[in-house]
Amino acid sequence: MAASVPAAEPAILVATGDVTPTSAVVWARGRHAGTLEVVYGAVGAAAPTARRALSVTADGDFTGKLALTGLTPATRYVVRVSQGETRAEAGFVTAPPPDAPARVTFLWSGDLGGGGYCRPLDGGYRIFGPMRERRADFFLFVGDTIYADVPCDRPGVVAGAEFRARTLAQYRARHRYNREDAPLSALLRGTSVYAIWDDHEVRNDFSGPHDWLMPVGRQALLDYWPIAPPPEEPTRLYRRFRWGRLLEVFILDTRQYRSPNADTDGPGKTMLGAEQKRWLLDAVTSSTATWKVVVTSVSLSIPTGKPDARDSWTGVSAFGLPVDGAGFVTERDAILDRFRKHGVKNLVFVAADVHHAEELRRGGRRARAPDRSPHRRHRRRDVHPHHRPRMSNGVTTHLEQATHVSSRVSAVATIHRVCGHPQVANG
Repeated sequence: MAASVPAAEPAILVATGDVTPTSAVVWARGRHAGTLEVVYGAVGAAAPTARRALSVTADGDFTGKLALTGLTPATRYVVRVSQGETRAEAGFVTAPPPDAPARVTFLWSGDLGGGGYCRPLDGGYRIFGPMRERRADFFLFVGDTIYADVPCDRPGVVAGAEFRARTLAQYRARHRYNREDAPLSALLRGTSVYAIWDDHEVRNDFSGPHDWLMPVGRQALLDYWPIAPPPEEPTRLYRRFRWGRLLEVFILDTRQYRSPNADTDGPGKTMLGAEQKRWLLDAVTSSTATWKVVVTSVSLSIPTGKPDARDSWTGVSAFGLPVDGAGFVTERDAILDRFRKHGVKNLVFVAADVHHAEELRRGGRRARAPDRSPHRRHRRRDVHPHHRPRMSNGVTTHLEQATHVSSRVSAVATIHRVCGHPQVANG
């Protein structure tokens, strides 16, 4: 499969995700309806490999998922998927046990192919090559995995996505367009992914319960990513996962339950919904991991959206001044206040959406300064106590990180000792 021209004969796509110490999800898209053979096993193990069948249909756009269970913690696995003579291979590593002080390296990024700058004819989304070379334990894809509402009609891009999605078939086609990109496909074959949506999986700045397109965009997202909602809540996207003693990650769904952006801020306005908010508060305050990372697809403190209908958490103006009634400030500050009162330490928020990299800090000693090579767009500043998220106990870091393919921005974090700070690099 080449990124420079549309594939004449569809290849098998494969990815793994939602990995735990003993389980993982395998996602695949076949060439046609029928059965895919899935063979998997630990790399270098003497034990025989396991074999499963995955049925795919035209109604599901030839996509399907398998839950692999009974895996060994902290072990690299290989997965081989075949349909007839066509084969694809992927690999992933399972998480270490919760009490293991294992080093962890992860990537995060978001906002792929915005503004009509979609898959370049010259080499595809080349940023995923250097990301793959990091050999990270997992990849956090922090929303806007597609821009379904923006046609890919710029010069020099691969054909096939010159439309705004409105139907399930069109949303799936936009996901398929990105997933067929060779560098992205190679990254997803090389490491597992935890994916979440933002607005452009449906349309700009949408509020889930109030947008009739939300269920269609959500179904396409679930069809195309290795996400495993609980059986009793088949459309739930927020979730948590543990990576040894050092790290626990909490992935928020900032879209499905939110109030309209234009509503006046106050106790009744929510981005998370009551149930998800309770889950977040209980999960973070009870976590025993050294570092707690909260994934939010929109920024805590950088204003986005219209001035009277902010889409991010903050209600400040572009100049950093508070604007009464804007944003989701009341809910944000209530969450942070609960964390402060419970003495939560070593708390990091990672966000996307703003198409540049920025690091904001409040309290504690500074970590090592990130790489500031001239070709990298990165800003760092301390959190202002009057209009930025604040924590007075321990360390709170808000990493405003997003990828726009033309800016060549992504990030990698490594946590390698129990008392250490994560080392963050942008590339």
